[in-house]
Amino acid sequence: MNRTRIKICGLTREQDVDDAVAAGVDAIGFVMYAPSPRAVTVERAAELALRLPAFVTPVLLFVNETSEAIAHACVQVPGAWLQFHGDETPDHCRKIARTLGRRWIRAARIPLETPAGEEAFDLLKYAQDYSDAQAVLLDAHVDGYGGGGKTFNWSQLPPNVNAHLVLSGGLNAANVTDGIRALRNHGHSLAVDVSSGVESAKGIKDAAKIHEFVRAVRAADAEHPL
Repeated sequence: MNRTRIKICGLTREQDVDDAVAAGVDAIGFVMYAPSPRAVTVERAAELALRLPAFVTPVLLFVNETSEAIAHACVQVPGAWLQFHGDETPDHCRKIARTLGRRWIRAARIPLETPAGEEAFDLLKYAQDYSDAQAVLLDAHVDGYGGGGKTFNWSQLPPNVNAHLVLSGGLNAANVTDGIRALRNHGHSLAVDVSSGVESAKGIKDAAKIHEFVRAVRAADAEHPL
């Protein structure tokens, strides 16, 4: 089976971490951006990350954070990947990741629609600019940072992106199968990242929704066995 990797982001509670692990996810995201309703402190992220078994990866999400704060977080959460979700430049991401010896993901903020007369978001150039990243995460561009539970138009993306891709932005059990079908062969590989789509309230995950989401991803994978 062509297995799509799954990340659940914005976890704040022990039971949610345990539920996600039990469902079979591959990565857990902790939001290190204080204005977010899903934000946790570095100390809290470290506590929650201790619950992760082998081969489930913690990911620390930062928005325009200082190098010092990122380094401190990495000390507290060994082995975590970095996810840059703000206005960080390629050189900034590259320098931090190399200095700390961490793998990293760069979020691309895809406009919900392209106004008439304006050029569409150039994902090919973006992937080239951030070619040192382990993956490019595709999220909807809304006010502030994060996708806001919005889904962008998947059909606007080019079919030949030179990067591993992570589909995000407004995903849930009802639409993730369509998202995987739409973007399965657009990059080197495809993973999915969900937050609000498996919640009962902001920052509060729902075990049933997590399991339903994972089942939907596996159903999409079963359509294209290796």
